[in-house]
Amino acid sequence: MSELERWETRFRAPGYAFGKEPNAFLKAQAALLRGRKTALSVADGEGRNGVWLAEQGLDVLTIDFSPAALAKAKALAAERGVKLRTEVADVTQWHWPKAAFDVIAAIFIFVEPSERDALFANLKEALAPGGLLLIQGYRPKQLEYRTGGPPTAARMYTREILQAGFGDMAKLDIREHDSEISEGNSHVGMSALIDLVATK
Repeated sequence: MSELERWETRFRAPGYAFGKEPNAFLKAQAALLRGRKTALSVADGEGRNGVWLAEQGLDVLTIDFSPAALAKAKALAAERGVKLRTEVADVTQWHWPKAAFDVIAAIFIFVEPSERDALFANLKEALAPGGLLLIQGYRPKQLEYRTGGPPTAARMYTREILQAGFGDMAKLDIREHDSEISEGNSHVGMSALIDLVATK
């Protein structure tokens, strides 16, 4: 089964695999969103983060490679009474626009190590000057908790990886922590997390 088929099967199942509420780290950055207009939610799955960004008054584009997930994202946006633009896209193949977004949220996105440099470069280039980048992912210690995430440490993040990828940003804050999370049925329990807040 391909990666896409695996996710399509997961997202076709009833309910929302990661719940309908936004990621807690993203929600905690609400104050930083004031005055910003456009947002991109990358690999947003069923739309919980993109819909929340739209609820903050942003013009949001949500991308994911799963049509089943984006159908649920549209349904969630309608349920919440907000507009959400969606596009089926593989983040490793998508034609990333340049300097197009005031905010980019990349929550729990894990590509192969060989694809990581290109993804990081695209995230930076798609941000408008002064734009805000928000990333949360798992650290390799997550393999001990097994409460979500990829099965291999190579696809997870370390402080060194994020500093190397985003050290050229105007502002950069990286925080490592172990915290309890509760996101649907798929991310539940103590988790080894790493957060990035950066400004272009």
